[in-house]
Amino acid sequence: MSSPEERRSVVTGIGVIAPNGVSTETFWKATVEGISVLDRVTREGCEHLPLKVAGEVRGFDPADLIEERYLVQTDRFTHFAMAAANLALDDARLGRADYNDSPFAVGVVTAAGSGGGEFGQRELQRLWGQGSRHVGPYQSIAWFYAASTGQISIRGGFKGPCGVVASDEAGGLDALAHAGRTIRRGTDAVVVGAAEAPLAPYSVVCQLGYGDLSKLDDPARAYRPFTSGACGFVPAEGGAMLIVEEETAAVSRGASVRAVLAGHAATFTGASLWEESRAGLAHAIRGALEDARCAPEEIDVVFADALGVPAADRAEALALADVLGRHASQVPVTAPKTGTGRAYCGAPVLDTAAAVLAMEHGVVPPTPNVVDVCHELDVVTGRARPAELRTALVLSRGLMGSNAAMVLRKGSGSPS
Repeated sequence: MSSPEERRSVVTGIGVIAPNGVSTETFWKATVEGISVLDRVTREGCEHLPLKVAGEVRGFDPADLIEERYLVQTDRFTHFAMAAANLALDDARLGRADYNDSPFAVGVVTAAGSGGGEFGQRELQRLWGQGSRHVGPYQSIAWFYAASTGQISIRGGFKGPCGVVASDEAGGLDALAHAGRTIRRGTDAVVVGAAEAPLAPYSVVCQLGYGDLSKLDDPARAYRPFTSGACGFVPAEGGAMLIVEEETAAVSRGASVRAVLAGHAATFTGASLWEESRAGLAHAIRGALEDARCAPEEIDVVFADALGVPAADRAEALALADVLGRHASQVPVTAPKTGTGRAYCGAPVLDTAAAVLAMEHGVVPPTPNVVDVCHELDVVTGRARPAELRTALVLSRGLMGSNAAMVLRKGSGSPS
């Protein structure tokens, strides 16, 4: 076995279930074209609520990808995660034949910020409306933050280290870092990522307490970070799962090395204290660069957190300037999530998937609905920008105060 220092974590597979595409291919096509799919909320029971705009996953039938016995015991957020895991495993060409003899070599890690609100609401309504005998036995597990990790591992026969990051939005990047540490300790592969389903009525009502939630009813104006019209964010469903493998093991089985998880760091600065988040985010960026042994000028593109709250946007722009110096105003910055909404823990994993694809295709996707940038950042707007991309920086912050940064390096592709 290689020493921990020699065991690099690489991305070999990507699976996406998002508002702008229920496959990686459709997600990337919409992302690179800058298509916004934000629209009025149509989920049943949400029509009368103050949240008017969100990113809904449409055209998704979990029965097409998941067996009935798993569907009946899981919530929509786990349906998304299981379907995305399927797509990622297929993309990585990692099948049972690759790990049948060593199931303990494959682990699962997911992040979750809200759990299974739709399933929980339905069963609680049965409890209060019909009585305890009408509550299904899976209520005890389907809502739980760890449900996606458990179901993916059971269904796939993965017996390696498993875990869940129960956190706010930055937990998506923290889950990827956790997978990397697991691989350094000896695991060969980890199915890792996050997917959320926060648009059930119960979940929406919980989110209405967030002062940073946008209440505008115009999809083109509801989520416009880094602009003078910034008025908060809109939530979204969906997310992404990645296959992260130890590089030598991946190459030996003929997998394509699509990207390297080069560096990560995380900090905490307190709930909605956006001015203070400047220092915390800067510390995380600096730590991720040091972990990756990456100089600031090596960053070729930044996938911004882009909360859409003026104070938070200003803090992010200043944090980048604090760490990257003059390079902060020269490096392309993008936030594709302005066209889909923020899927909480799923959002930074979707950004990571987009960053890998951007490096592969040599293009920076645009930031939908954003035109009048009012910060010293080179935000890519309008249309995609061709660029040679070798290193990407992905940023994420959560409403409860978490900050995370991840450095990705372009992979070597298919082994020769």
